[in-house]
Amino acid sequence: MSRYDIVIAGGGIVGLATALQLLESRPGLRIAVLEKEDAVAMHQSSRNSGVIHSGIYYKPGSLRARNCLRGYGLMLQFCREHDIPHDVCGKVIVAVEEGEREGLDRIFKRGRENGLEGIRKLSPEETREIEPHVQAVEAVWVPQAGIVNYGTVARKYAELIAKKGVEIHTGSAVRRIVNNGSERVVETPRGTFAAGLFINCTGLYSDAVARMTGSNPDLQILPFRGEYYELIPGREHLVRNLIYPVPNPNFPFLGVHFTRMIDGGIEAGPNAVLAFRREGYGRADIHAGELAKILAYPGFRKLAARYWRDGWAEMKRSFFKKHFVSAMQRLIPEVSPDDVRRGRSGVRAMACGPEGQLLDDFRIMEQPGIINVCNAPSPAATASLAIGETLAQKALAQC
Repeated sequence: MSRYDIVIAGGGIVGLATALQLLESRPGLRIAVLEKEDAVAMHQSSRNSGVIHSGIYYKPGSLRARNCLRGYGLMLQFCREHDIPHDVCGKVIVAVEEGEREGLDRIFKRGRENGLEGIRKLSPEETREIEPHVQAVEAVWVPQAGIVNYGTVARKYAELIAKKGVEIHTGSAVRRIVNNGSERVVETPRGTFAAGLFINCTGLYSDAVARMTGSNPDLQILPFRGEYYELIPGREHLVRNLIYPVPNPNFPFLGVHFTRMIDGGIEAGPNAVLAFRREGYGRADIHAGELAKILAYPGFRKLAARYWRDGWAEMKRSFFKKHFVSAMQRLIPEVSPDDVRRGRSGVRAMACGPEGQLLDDFRIMEQPGIINVCNAPSPAATASLAIGETLAQKALAQC
């Protein structure tokens, strides 16, 4: 059995950032990172839209808002220091009909309350100066938004912490956790690891791992698959940078949007459909046991009853290209089915409470010797260094 000061489960961007921030605060800590895959950052960290979020959407004072605003600056600084390609290109949030002006006003007000500078309202003509092919009755310009490859960022975190002595153990899924007095003993297929403090950053499996620690998070992670299309070469000129719709206030996702990728190309998406396994990246990916637990959870059934119309629309976008293209055409009417092809997909971990409510804020649960990160949705990648700071402070208060 190997012994450490701290064991972190989850080699994604949050777990790796936490190890990095721990060593910034207290060099010399003996830390192990346990990752179940054969490499770090294989799931949410690498399968996202790559947007550097400004914090305009989040409730002022919430953990999401505070960590995003802090993390935004840290992320840009990190990318500059380590020559990671990124671009602060700005984005437009677009109201395409009169009924969306109220929602746009609400987002604009939140941006002001969160301290964003330079955001401004745009007329249809001003919007077309930035994105010539967009249809809008009004828009908000957010100059802080940018793009980066978060898989590249996470791998740089891993490189830096390995040089500082952190042991990254791949192929080491958490199978069992035993509270043994002053130690947490973590059993994996590739060995047993003991530490005074255990930090759970396992993303899509965070609720299951939290229960292994003896905690009752009173939530269940629901996996929502987000599918993307990409503009074909020759039509990429239709989008210059980032184009977002006004979010539907009755549905807890941002909706289909256009993103210029830092590695090239333009993506449109994602939709949001229930995945039939926690890491279900394809429509045929099914895990009978995981699906049964999702369907049996009372919170999921209440959520499905509340949002079934929106969920059905998302499913149609998943199976029928014309419905996905229709969502794109609300923003850019010129887009045709021939202009796009299917791209990649990702799965987003959404924490659902027993009454069917999707948790809107980060959820970090503490007990002696254990810290469970049970909900860290977008903008967790943007905010990863700030979340790492938060977790490091909590961890060092116990060490």
